[in-house]
Amino acid sequence: MDNKRVKYPFGSTKAKVGPLEKLSYANLDFFGQLLATVVNSYLMYFFTDVAAVSAAATGIILLIARVVDAVGAPVWGTLIDMTHSKFGKARPYFLWLALPYAASAILLFWAPSLSPAAKSIYCGVVYMIYGVLYLGINAPITTILTLITSSPAQRVKLNSWRMVGAQLGVFIVNSLTLPLVAFFGGGNDVKGFRIFIVIFAILNVCGTLFSFGHIRERVVVPNSQRVTLRKSIHAMNKNWPWFLIVGGNFLFWIAQQGRQQSLVYYFTYYFHNKGLVTFFNSIAIIQVIGIISIPLLNKYMSKSHIWALGLVGAVLGQFIIMFAHLNVVGAIIGWIIANIGSGIACSMPFAMLGSVVDYGEWKNGVNAAGILTTVGSAFCMSMGMGLAGALNGGIMSAFGYVANHAQTAHALLGINISFNWVTILMYALAIIPALVYQKYENMEKDITAELSKTRE
Repeated sequence: MDNKRVKYPFGSTKAKVGPLEKLSYANLDFFGQLLATVVNSYLMYFFTDVAAVSAAATGIILLIARVVDAVGAPVWGTLIDMTHSKFGKARPYFLWLALPYAASAILLFWAPSLSPAAKSIYCGVVYMIYGVLYLGINAPITTILTLITSSPAQRVKLNSWRMVGAQLGVFIVNSLTLPLVAFFGGGNDVKGFRIFIVIFAILNVCGTLFSFGHIRERVVVPNSQRVTLRKSIHAMNKNWPWFLIVGGNFLFWIAQQGRQQSLVYYFTYYFHNKGLVTFFNSIAIIQVIGIISIPLLNKYMSKSHIWALGLVGAVLGQFIIMFAHLNVVGAIIGWIIANIGSGIACSMPFAMLGSVVDYGEWKNGVNAAGILTTVGSAFCMSMGMGLAGALNGGIMSAFGYVANHAQTAHALLGINISFNWVTILMYALAIIPALVYQKYENMEKDITAELSKTRE
């Protein structure tokens, strides 16, 4: 790395991004989800029901790993801000971390034959390593959006491409994971998960490297020297829109990951139909409808109101699922509404982070895209997943959950609380910062115009 200002021969920051680059940006999350969704949706189940780690220990592992991430997120963000290579600031991390990240995911689902205590330690250590590498390769996906273009409208469109790619990846994983594990394992889930994760890890590496080769950074700001941690922190000073997005996104991911982690327990033990897990995970692709509608909605609504609208839909859908009880049709209707809402709510903070980076540059004179987007995206996702896992594990353990056994009425109540009530509460709380953000969204046009003069 050096301190030289890097320029790229791919047009100005106002030039439209071509279809291949849009596809490559979408591919980053499509192939990324081939591993991330396996972890987000099935790791807790894998630990408790396949690797035979207790629910309480699993919850502790998930929480401790996220505490490590709390330290790792700003470190990765600062490294991105300090990076000036021939590939750019965020882009080189796709090349450098693709293979280590995939290898850590393989080790995470390996389940070696160890004593219960040693197995818990192994799972905890490997999961922490995975979490650090996940942050390292996921954070640049959001950061690079602010560097591909400075146009807020183009960022919204690019982010929609990314989110559609992500949802397709989620759909592939949720449709194929349990069936392929059963196919490869032939009744041995440990073997099945090992073969499955190796195949998807290889696909992840190939897809990430393809995207690395077809994405470029165009936005080069005047203060493009290394941004130290002190300068990055200065960019957060009174950056209230950034704090709103971090708070709202963190609450969203607690709800989102908690819902996803507890879904397998809800349908396996509450509905007594494990096949519904794959079915409901598959129809979650309906989130794409919400995502692709965002550019159209943005013509008539502010980003803040679109974000809040998505969260309201997620709350409403979850209420319908809860009141449907064991009625599958009612649960499907609620699930569709909840997923359209959560698809919108998931997308908006990523599209809006570029504006809070601009706000920090406008207010404090520092463009700290790396740390601001890392904490606002990957950190929120990772910490949300960890806290959700700790909440789910703690609730299920407190209510007497026993893996691979018929659950008592008390244990089923705990599963219901995890899947429904915690999810509803967190989605609802996230509506507050979404609505408050409107004040700062009204300032975006003036800020973009001022920065455009400075940068040119």
